[in-house]
Amino acid sequence: MADFRKEIENRRTFAIISHPDAGKTTITEKFLLYGGAIQEAGMVKGKKNSRHAVSDWMEIEKQRGISVTSSVLQFQYQGKCINILDTPGHQDFSEDTYRTLMAADSAVMVIDASKGVEAQTRKLFKVCAMRGVPIFTFINKMDREARDPYELLDEIETELGIGTYAVNWPIGSGKRFKGVYDRMDDQVIAFEGADFRHEVKAQRMSIDDPVLEGLLPEEQYQTLIDDIELLSGAGDDFDLEAVRAGKLSPVFFGSALTNFGVEPFLEKFLGMSTPPTAREADIGLVDPFDPHFSAFVFKIQANMNKAHRDRIAFMRICSGKFERGKDVWHVQGNRKMQLAQPQQLMAQDRSIVDEAYAGDIIGIFDPGVFSIGDTVCDPGMKCAYSGIPTFAPEIFARVRQKDTLKRKQFVKGVEQIAQEGAIQIFHEPNTGMEEVIVGVVGVLQFEVLEYRLKNEYNVEIIREGLPYSHIRWIENTDEEYDYKELRLTSDTKVVQDFRGNFLLLFTSPWNITWAQEHNEGLELSEFSENS
Repeated sequence: MADFRKEIENRRTFAIISHPDAGKTTITEKFLLYGGAIQEAGMVKGKKNSRHAVSDWMEIEKQRGISVTSSVLQFQYQGKCINILDTPGHQDFSEDTYRTLMAADSAVMVIDASKGVEAQTRKLFKVCAMRGVPIFTFINKMDREARDPYELLDEIETELGIGTYAVNWPIGSGKRFKGVYDRMDDQVIAFEGADFRHEVKAQRMSIDDPVLEGLLPEEQYQTLIDDIELLSGAGDDFDLEAVRAGKLSPVFFGSALTNFGVEPFLEKFLGMSTPPTAREADIGLVDPFDPHFSAFVFKIQANMNKAHRDRIAFMRICSGKFERGKDVWHVQGNRKMQLAQPQQLMAQDRSIVDEAYAGDIIGIFDPGVFSIGDTVCDPGMKCAYSGIPTFAPEIFARVRQKDTLKRKQFVKGVEQIAQEGAIQIFHEPNTGMEEVIVGVVGVLQFEVLEYRLKNEYNVEIIREGLPYSHIRWIENTDEEYDYKELRLTSDTKVVQDFRGNFLLLFTSPWNITWAQEHNEGLELSEFSENS
């Protein structure tokens, strides 16, 4: 039992979030280097470079140098088993990021030192705040000209409404970036060049070490002394409880590209972050140390390996221990089953898992039985974790296949991609799937849909934009409301989703109000909770 507790206590599961181009993928790779999980960083470049980030596996990601799906990576570091959930930074994929945050215990927010808090950072932060997820901030790209660090801290506090505590403090920026002052250890970590594996010549010295005075120009040394004095006099004390409650964000400065400050950040992060936390289910809070195994599906990905035409359901283990070959209960399917081919992933590399613990993320071969939000658990436990809400899409298009002979592949492809949560599909009541209405949060998702249908299902599509920008689920049951009897404006459309629920598509908020005023008792919802 001691080993069981120790295994769970050693788990750390966190998501990395950021605005595109803040350096999130680079920092993820540096973590993997320190853990010995990879030998060389594959820096994300354009099409000409054949080296790509290990966490980007879809061809379109490699071509464009962006992450469009969330990757799950596991590695060991200093006795801790670390699960990193790497999320798409692009706002068009915020729904995938949202679901990933549901599976994380804390978040690392990467901010560009010259740009500060950007639009997508705000949106992602709100999701974290909504769930009380502890946030650790890494202000990246200090090797380039950066904004004033006080200004950056102030912006985080003002824009995101969270307290900050600078755990370390930068000494200069750009070409004059000489290292950081570690406030907790009262030491300067001075860097003299770096390779792409580990920090090199990182000297730790006290602030009054004469060597430091020799390393820094006089004016920079004096600025550092003044900053230290100002921070200790004006700043609040560090409060670990406030960090774990999501009220205070520890802030670190560094440069992922040149390795300045990444490993010290990882070490401090592991000391401050918590092991797996209790999760809300229909039976109340489920303790991760409960010996009964339980997990929920937060992501489904088809065709990760084109040669095998496979489909993987990613599960976050919430309690107990998973053992390969053991029977589990699929709550939504109301049946006993074995989880087939359980695996842990390092981008495209997989290894079969014989056992895993609360906090771990495992991929399960899915023959089409799982949906996002599903719960699996020990047959004797029978609990269901609360569902993951579906974002309301804002952009709609009618989609059909170019070649009418490829209808079967078209239907299969669209349905599988929709089940992953990458798009939402609708159709008009009492019509088949010859034409579907696709709803997305961002326009780039259409590009990914077209790309994947062509490359994975060999289907080319015709896409026609639709004028709708708002969607509402009809909460009333069929007995209460017949959709044919609804009084709606001529530019409002009734559709069904692939679960058979009825929805309304609107061109403006005015039409939503009109529908509610002219249909007494009509209940509309902005979200659909998968359960």
